[in-house]
Amino acid sequence: METNTIRDVVMIGAGPSALAAAIYTTREDIDTVVYEKATIGGMAAITDKVDNYPGFPDGVEGMKLAGELEKQAQRFGANIDFGEASAIRVEGKYKIITIDGQDVKARAVLIATGSDYKKIGVPGEAESYGRGVHYCATCDGAFYRDRTLVVVGGGNSALQETIFLTRYASHIDLLVRSTIKASDVLQQDLQKYVDEGKVTIHLDTTTEEIVLADDGRVTGVKMIEKGEAKDLTVDGVFVFVGLLPNTHFLEGSGVELDEVGLVKTNAHLETSVEGVFASGDVRSGATMQIASAVGEGASAALAIREYLDDFDR
Repeated sequence: METNTIRDVVMIGAGPSALAAAIYTTREDIDTVVYEKATIGGMAAITDKVDNYPGFPDGVEGMKLAGELEKQAQRFGANIDFGEASAIRVEGKYKIITIDGQDVKARAVLIATGSDYKKIGVPGEAESYGRGVHYCATCDGAFYRDRTLVVVGGGNSALQETIFLTRYASHIDLLVRSTIKASDVLQQDLQKYVDEGKVTIHLDTTTEEIVLADDGRVTGVKMIEKGEAKDLTVDGVFVFVGLLPNTHFLEGSGVELDEVGLVKTNAHLETSVEGVFASGDVRSGATMQIASAVGEGASAALAIREYLDDFDR
């Protein structure tokens, strides 16, 4: 890792948003280094199949899409390296990013660390991620046309996604740990599907296990409803119990976060710290879609170019 060089831009995270941004910056000869702590391509890379990314009528494997984005960024000269950011601080006009305990100096920074979906932590969940257990109805709901589903959660996102999934699933069981905490409007909207028999709500219910077949396919859910153990036979499970933004390293940086820890930005995707930008799923207001994350990466790259053009003036 080079620690004495001043980089034009350091990008933290190597998901689709950062890789798209790196394609744009490097094509304009902006010195770009991208650091990723885990998997190049982020959550997209560990998604079994992406079915709604434009340009792939038959869908595309998440790993393949991530790999193509990585190769394209590298073709234009992006330096993609592994390393975990633990802090950002400002020194004059420069930003100092601590990567694996070493400081890297940059004129601009792009935060594109994404968010992780909160897990319920039960047996079968991790084993069938993307192959029966999902965290995005828009991404994966269409796979379950005329099939039965379980949705876990009781907040706004759980009800919104349940309502969305009714256009595909033949029946949905909604498992709510205590009581529904979603807005009254969403509860009223959901009630229409309950009345039609399309959705069954289970209050005071905990999910104990996601049951898998020998081939790893989801076949059911074990739950405890009001103290009574029950089994459901289902084809898939969607979990909507919140997000965990990857923003812990921003503590003390001056970068402003919203109430759930996502990064606030202005219309130019710049954060509250001058020269520090954010794009993709880590950004407050993001749509949590790969296509929009890529678009935001391109927009952030153009904003970074304008910022760098004025840097020494």
